[in-house]
Amino acid sequence: MERPRYLEEIEIGEVRETYGRTITETDFVVHAGHTGDFFPHHMDAEFMAKSEFGGRIAHGTMIFAIGVGLTATEINPLAFSYGYDRLRFVRPVFIGDTIRTRITAARKEDDPKRPQSGKLFETVQVLNQKDEVVLACEHIYVVQKKEVAAA
Repeated sequence: MERPRYLEEIEIGEVRETYGRTITETDFVVHAGHTGDFFPHHMDAEFMAKSEFGGRIAHGTMIFAIGVGLTATEINPLAFSYGYDRLRFVRPVFIGDTIRTRITAARKEDDPKRPQSGKLFETVQVLNQKDEVVLACEHIYVVQKKEVAAA
């Protein structure tokens, strides 16, 4: 869904949460093939059965990619992603876990390189089916200002 919103129209503290997505064996295999990350933590059930986790854990980069992808149900054509900071893999994700993403508008600031835009900093949390945070990061979003567009 396209939802045009200027920087001034986004309220600090507003929250958006996505639908869930269950992580599968296929996800592990496809992500390993795409990235070349065949570490035993992700691919070797016998090796991981003896670990503190008791089984294979998902690639952190896969959970990041899926978690961010889940947010793409709402597109703001007046904005673009500038990147992500402070990425942390907080808890392991296993085959069969269902994740969803919560995005919270945290703060805004002017963009010195783009006076017609400002930066929106969003807190991104990927949660599992137990409502535990499994991944956290900050998304930096460049958003057009309404006052400049009106001028």
